[in-house]
Amino acid sequence: MSFTGKCTFSSGAALPEVADDLADLVSIVAPAETPLLDALGDPARVATSTHHEWFEDALLPNSDSIAMPGLNDAGLGTTTINVTHVTRFRVGDLLSPVGSRETLLVTALNPAGQLTVQRGYGNSTKSALGETQELKIIANATFEGAEAGDARFTVRSRIGNYTQIFAATVQVSGSEAAARQLAIDNELDYQKACRLRELLRDLENTVLNGVSNESAPQGSSTVRRSMRGILASLTTHVFTPGQGSMPADPGLTEVAINTALRQIWEHTGSKIDLVVVGGLQKRRINGFLNETARVLPDTSTYRNRLDLYESDFGVCRVVLSRHMPADAALLLDSSRLSVLPLTGRSFHYQPLAVTGDYTAGEILGEYTLELRNESAHGVIRGLAT
Repeated sequence: MSFTGKCTFSSGAALPEVADDLADLVSIVAPAETPLLDALGDPARVATSTHHEWFEDALLPNSDSIAMPGLNDAGLGTTTINVTHVTRFRVGDLLSPVGSRETLLVTALNPAGQLTVQRGYGNSTKSALGETQELKIIANATFEGAEAGDARFTVRSRIGNYTQIFAATVQVSGSEAAARQLAIDNELDYQKACRLRELLRDLENTVLNGVSNESAPQGSSTVRRSMRGILASLTTHVFTPGQGSMPADPGLTEVAINTALRQIWEHTGSKIDLVVVGGLQKRRINGFLNETARVLPDTSTYRNRLDLYESDFGVCRVVLSRHMPADAALLLDSSRLSVLPLTGRSFHYQPLAVTGDYTAGEILGEYTLELRNESAHGVIRGLAT
């Protein structure tokens, strides 16, 4: 016999007589993490202008390449060599051609771009020289008691980036603010918190992928000022599978990462400490463990995650960012990287004028990216997706 008394559902499917049971929590499905900003930490200083600048310098180069065209050294007798930058050399320089065991001694310079060299210096074994071959300067051998030579120096470069304004408006009606809310204490504060999370997310995305206007980067009444991000700033060490010494495999392998790290270290001395990737490439980095992973019979948990990669060229923290392009892996030296607010313009809330029955305000911040010595960083592009 079915129950005939009064039940919770007696008055209808909407249960109008029963008090609502609503969890005191608002669940937000939105990716708002900022792993790169977290890894970089708070900057030690602020920007003081909408165009933030810094100086960069470098030591005098100690390598160059044999210039094309026309070198024929099949008989190992060439003593005059065209080079790309003759001003990098001095008489008395000892040179080591890459890929060879021969040592050359520079005996004369032609300002037109030629070196006169002594072949097989120090009884070293001669080997054929080729066009575009790299010449490394070992050091200069100076005569005892010689007069001082001409001074050489580098000129510092002045590099800059523009600030970008990030803003979001918050507006709550008087009735909404006065009404008792479920799950939150204050609607205005809740809206502030949500908009701030969104702006932080946008800042991280811009730090990685932002670009500046090419014709008027300073901005105008019709041009929005925007900062140049990391990917748009890197030009020297852009690695592509199958090009140069990079392996042809388009997958992100340990060989590929080590090849890129080695070249950055050899050319700049920089030691990369951050590898920033998206989800797909992070799984491939985790795959580095597969060759050495061992699962014992009594193991109840299987772990396959690599968050710290230690190589001969630096200890790298692997940062997972959903804003990274799927085909790319960034190699960064965090000591040369800062995200700076303009003075007094870090993210803050400022009330707006009220002209009606509501409360309004704006979450506002203005930031720029300082990426020093772009050649000290690198990126691998064209990875399989």
